[in-house]
Amino acid sequence: MDENGGATFVREIVLKSNFILRIHQSAVGDVGCVVWDAALVLIKFLEMDEFFNENGTHTMENRTVLELGAGTGAVGLAASVFGAEVTLTDLDDHVALMNKNIVANRSVCKGPVKAACLRWGQNVELAFPKPSYILCADCVYYDQSLEPLVKTINDLSNAETIVLFCYEERIDKNELHIHFTKLIGKNFNIERIPRERMHPQFCSPDLHILKLTRRS
Repeated sequence: MDENGGATFVREIVLKSNFILRIHQSAVGDVGCVVWDAALVLIKFLEMDEFFNENGTHTMENRTVLELGAGTGAVGLAASVFGAEVTLTDLDDHVALMNKNIVANRSVCKGPVKAACLRWGQNVELAFPKPSYILCADCVYYDQSLEPLVKTINDLSNAETIVLFCYEERIDKNELHIHFTKLIGKNFNIERIPRERMHPQFCSPDLHILKLTRRS
C-alpha cells in the first residue's frame, strides 16, 4: 500500500553491475503511476558507454539531475544509482509514490534523492536551482500541457543544462510531438539520438530520444 492507502505492485529493473531498482507502481490511477516503455529506454540509454569516462565514472556522478513528470521516479532513481544528486518532480498526487520508491531503493542509490511537487508553467526559479541534467520520459500528454512544459524546461535550464527527452510515438499523439518540437526548438538545439546509440535490447522504431541544449 502507498501512503494514501492505495495498492501497489513492484517492477524490478536490473541495472549495470546487477543493481536492481524495485519500483512500486500503483494498481489504480493515471498515466504517472506505472513505468512506461519510454522510461525503460531512457534508463538503459543512460547505461551506454558514452556516459562513462575511462575510469568507469558516470558523467552524472556528483551532478544535479531533475526529472520532470517523474511519476514513479524510475528514471531519476537510476540516475541516483549512477551517483547523481536527484530531484524527482511531478504533481502533488504522485509525491507519495515517489517517496515510497525513494525509500524502497535507498540501499542502491549512490546519490541523494528527494521528491517534490512541481506544476508545469508555474515560476520555479527560486524553488528549483538549474540542474546539470533534466530528464523527461513520456511527458507529452495533451495539447494544453505543451506550453507549460516548454516554459518549465526553459525556466529550469541554462547554457550548461542537458535535457534528455524520451517519448513513444503514438498515432493519436503525433501532432502533439510535432507541436512540442516546434515550441522547444525556438530556444533549444534538438539532437535526435539514433537507435545505434541506444541500448540494443531497449530500443524500438516508435521510441525516440531527444537531446536538447540551449541555443547560444
